[in-house]
Amino acid sequence: MEQYQFEVCANSVESCLAAQAGGANRVELCAGIPEGGTTPSYGDIVIAREALTKTLLHVIIRPRGGDFLYSPIEQRIMLKDIDNARRLGADGVVFGCLTAKGDVDLSLMRQLIEVSQGMSVTFHRAFDVCRNPQEALEQIIELGCNRILTSGAQATAEQGIPLLKKLQQQADGRIILLAGCGVNENNIAHIAMETGIREFHFSARETIESKMLHRNGTVSMGGTVNIEEYRRPITTAERVKKTIKALTGPIKN
Repeated sequence: MEQYQFEVCANSVESCLAAQAGGANRVELCAGIPEGGTTPSYGDIVIAREALTKTLLHVIIRPRGGDFLYSPIEQRIMLKDIDNARRLGADGVVFGCLTAKGDVDLSLMRQLIEVSQGMSVTFHRAFDVCRNPQEALEQIIELGCNRILTSGAQATAEQGIPLLKKLQQQADGRIILLAGCGVNENNIAHIAMETGIREFHFSARETIESKMLHRNGTVSMGGTVNIEEYRRPITTAERVKKTIKALTGPIKN
């Protein structure tokens, strides 16, 4: 069994391939990265599944950005998206649901977990905005989730080290804590040393220029939201390798 596990937050199939080439154990495939990740398309899942021969494929199930309090119609969408991910061969799904008071929505989580049978289940960073992390941890363990993706209720995992350390001690091997958000080659070893956590989630992205020759810089596809139309972030194999190497030493080919 490997000492550490590495998950790459992949914003495209292209990023999935880079994650695999860089030595990641699995990817979390997401659309809508500026919103914190939303459910990827049918085509993304199908092609990612074909492309990933050595790396596990986990799919985020999140019908929209914003909070984690879901309406009845959104709940139906999530159930269908989980079923779709399972039928398309995903190894795992990633979701998290809260009540209006900030507690884990146990009823909805049980429904989602039931249709996730046969796949790994990660409770995502909804955990970081819950009312009581220690209580939520126990509930998520009882639900039977495999892991929790968390930054320790802070903007980045490095800032969340104090809580991550406490949660790792509380978990005591009963569930996996996956440290994520802002994890990179410069801080991954520090986070590991301080918390004892052995699974890490990072994007390892670099910004690439569009190959478009004709450009119209006055038009924004995001309307009032300022998004660079002719540059985009993508995971690179080199940054994945560099981040893993920062914790484990040289990567074996």
